[in-house]
Amino acid sequence: MGCDGGTIPKRDELVRVKQKPEQKDKDAEREFRWLHCALTQQRLEEPIAMCSMGRLYSKQSVIERLLEKEKMPEGSAHIRSLKDIKTLQLTPNPAFTDEDKTEGLLDTRHAPYICKLIGLEMSGKFRFVALWTCGCVMSERALKQLKGSMASSCPLCQVPYSVEDVIVLNGNDEDLELMKVKSEMREAKRKSAKKDKKNSKKTETETSVKAEPKDEPASTSKGVEKPPTTSSSSTSHKLKIVANPKRLGAVNAMQDPELKRLKTDFSVAKDPKATDVYKSLFTSHKTDKEQERAHWITYNPFYN
Repeated sequence: MGCDGGTIPKRDELVRVKQKPEQKDKDAEREFRWLHCALTQQRLEEPIAMCSMGRLYSKQSVIERLLEKEKMPEGSAHIRSLKDIKTLQLTPNPAFTDEDKTEGLLDTRHAPYICKLIGLEMSGKFRFVALWTCGCVMSERALKQLKGSMASSCPLCQVPYSVEDVIVLNGNDEDLELMKVKSEMREAKRKSAKKDKKNSKKTETETSVKAEPKDEPASTSKGVEKPPTTSSSSTSHKLKIVANPKRLGAVNAMQDPELKRLKTDFSVAKDPKATDVYKSLFTSHKTDKEQERAHWITYNPFYN
């Protein structure tokens, strides 16, 4: 039956077994996600943006796809406008050179970006997060080490944030479920704030309308106000006149003796404050009225 020459077959040569499916290289997959756009599968180009699920995109590619109104892939179907993405504020790695742009695993090369707080490279080995409020990127380890007041504001730009604003970049399946919940929380919070702002504006408008003073009764063509219809209204009208200091000042000014001097019917002879010597200088004095000849001012020797 063969096997001449002392050939001994092995079991795997005689028995055919089901071959295992080819497994993905985890390191290669991790590197691809951190260096390539999730929409076009091309290398990431600045400016770099993220979606609410934490996936990385070249912002220019997203804008072009939205303008062309093409259908988004299944993983990016939730992006309908630029409001659904956030531009990232990344920190370049000083150790990153042109040689690191060549093909190869990130284990032997430097990552293009790092954490600004503790210097960890953003290569996928360490978990990185970004804040939806400001777009700053840092390692999750650095964010957890913050305590006190710094825990509620961004340590890089001091912009306040809440729990739902923390986005895990390129997270696992559990992180994706958590990111969906946080996205819904942000949307509900935004709608609530918009509704409260609308109600506050409506309340301010109603208050301003109520606070406006009513117009006074219109005057007639002669400039005289119409007489009130009831006695109570006339009484209140008189009280308003008395209570008005401007009108009181006008009444007192009319009684001023200096103002009376400007009137045509004023006579020095009737002025109680003037002396008799001062009154005798005028023709209205009784001595001038009783004299027989003309006054010295109008005296003319040719006719008197």
